[in-house]
Amino acid sequence: MTGTTPKRLTQYAHGGGCACKIPPGELESIVAGLNTVPAAPNAELIVGLDTGDDAAVVRLPGSRGGLAAVATADFFTPVVDDPYDWGRIAAANALSDVYAVGGRPLVAVNLLAWPREVLPFELAREVLRGGLDVAAEAGCHVGGGHSVDDPEPKYGMAVTGVADPAALLRNDTGKPGVPLTLTKPLGIGVLNNRHKATGEVFPHAVAAMAALNRDASAAALGAGAVCATDVTGFGLLGHLYKLARASGVTAVVDAAAVPYLDGARAALRAGYVSGGTRRNLDWVAPHTDFGGTPEEDRLLLADAQTSGGLLVAGEIPGDPVIGELVPAGEHPLVIR
Repeated sequence: MTGTTPKRLTQYAHGGGCACKIPPGELESIVAGLNTVPAAPNAELIVGLDTGDDAAVVRLPGSRGGLAAVATADFFTPVVDDPYDWGRIAAANALSDVYAVGGRPLVAVNLLAWPREVLPFELAREVLRGGLDVAAEAGCHVGGGHSVDDPEPKYGMAVTGVADPAALLRNDTGKPGVPLTLTKPLGIGVLNNRHKATGEVFPHAVAAMAALNRDASAAALGAGAVCATDVTGFGLLGHLYKLARASGVTAVVDAAAVPYLDGARAALRAGYVSGGTRRNLDWVAPHTDFGGTPEEDRLLLADAQTSGGLLVAGEIPGDPVIGELVPAGEHPLVIR
């Protein structure tokens, strides 16, 4: 944009990235009971709305050896100011839901909302280019999409993939005695909030968000894991609570073993905590035994992530074990 002040995309949105999600407690009340089964379904639903898993999975009728289709959609407001990076991050985040259930993405369509009289279309093109490049890295076609004129910019993808129905990663199949592995460090939320407030750029956070969870998913399946979820807007504690609740177990987290991005604690201590993070903590607090865990650690464990890593019930070589699943106790979550 020669001769003009560069547009800071994060200033055109009330929130940023997955921190702009509807709070988990409110969302569950909205969708409660909205799971009517068709009288004559065209396919068998394997994973649906019941446990709030990462993607829907249906068994394809007539497929040789059994094959399942995976469907998901994800979009959000700008999480960074650079339009190309925002596109990359949003695409990686949408594709992650397919990887989180053990699938492979095949085709995606763009979802774009754009304030056409406020922001130039050359920025929208950069957003779409970023998404296209990450989809190409994933081996996933982008076959068009849908756009609307909207006061707030938003971007993401609806993705269709395939999976082996006998080798899925679900959030309701966790068993006691299994370790918990986290494949990306936390702290994305507080760094993004600092970026939105100050314009500071954190390349290592961008790199983490734009990285595909493809290899982590393959490693989980290769290790024989059957239970996983990805860590996004509800934070580590929110997504782990859903997993523990769905699986009927208690998840114990070793707070000292959880990895964080450089600068995350400094950003939190400087006050760059999103409303989404605080809502996450409020939601899980009644279900969590925090013991003597400091407030700072509680907030970081609930930090609203964007395109975070996989949380796997199983040990993945090279990634940190941050806790374990144990038989169900008084609380679904225990922090030590």
